[in-house]
Amino acid sequence: MVSLRERLKAVIILLRPPYWLMTGGLSVLTIITLQRGIPDFGLVALVVLSAICITSGGFAFNDYIDQESDAIVKKNRPIPSQNIAPWHALLISAVLFAIGLLAALRINVLCFGIALLDTFLLVAYSAYVKRHAGFFGSFLMGFLIGSSFIYGEAALSGVITITSFSLSFMSMGSVGGNVLRDVLSLEGDLKAGYATLAAKRGPELATRVGAIFFLINVIASPVPYLVDAVGYAYLIPIIIWDIILVISGFSLLRNPNIDVVKKQERLVTRTMILIPIALIAGAIT
Repeated sequence: MVSLRERLKAVIILLRPPYWLMTGGLSVLTIITLQRGIPDFGLVALVVLSAICITSGGFAFNDYIDQESDAIVKKNRPIPSQNIAPWHALLISAVLFAIGLLAALRINVLCFGIALLDTFLLVAYSAYVKRHAGFFGSFLMGFLIGSSFIYGEAALSGVITITSFSLSFMSMGSVGGNVLRDVLSLEGDLKAGYATLAAKRGPELATRVGAIFFLINVIASPVPYLVDAVGYAYLIPIIIWDIILVISGFSLLRNPNIDVVKKQERLVTRTMILIPIALIAGAIT
């Protein structure tokens, strides 16, 4: 018999709250940046609600789809640990998707369209893409993070312009990080049958691809300032992160062994906090 505490803990794991900062958080920061001030609370509430519901709905659906492979390589996940029944995870996913889409529709039709596209891509990723599409799966996850910036502008003004596209380029570092995480989880992915880039083409090539996306992020990072999306103070934290990405990228290109991958992936992931700091700085200058 699963206790209430264990069940609640499993639900929290199923929803992956830390990732809310990478979706709803980035959308709200985009609104603050473009508005150069504090936005309407009602708008922020709808943006956050829609973003986190669709994000968590995607994770719940992913766990439902992955229940057999998780039983092999991730036995502590909510479904294989038997703390949540598979149909509960599917029901939670459906309810969260519905709430997220309704909240997006309350904002405007454009936000609903973006949310609907993200929902479709999350379902497609879990059901098909990550098992068959190799690198495209990592790129798709980066795209979904990048759409958070676009969603923020759509919520604020009802349009999408080069301004939010320039901010979405910051997701290139996330693409690189996803590729490197696939290198680190290669053994489990092979057992589970995931056709990641590392599994299909080898960890050395995948490591170099991840490094290249770090460097692409560096090249793209000044664009928000150049199109006047942010103020000059944005450049200070973003230059620091660029230096880290350059060091990590060239370290990986020079020596793509697993220890270097582990070290550089951890460094880049931990220093991604510089992105919201840069956006906040850019909003107040």
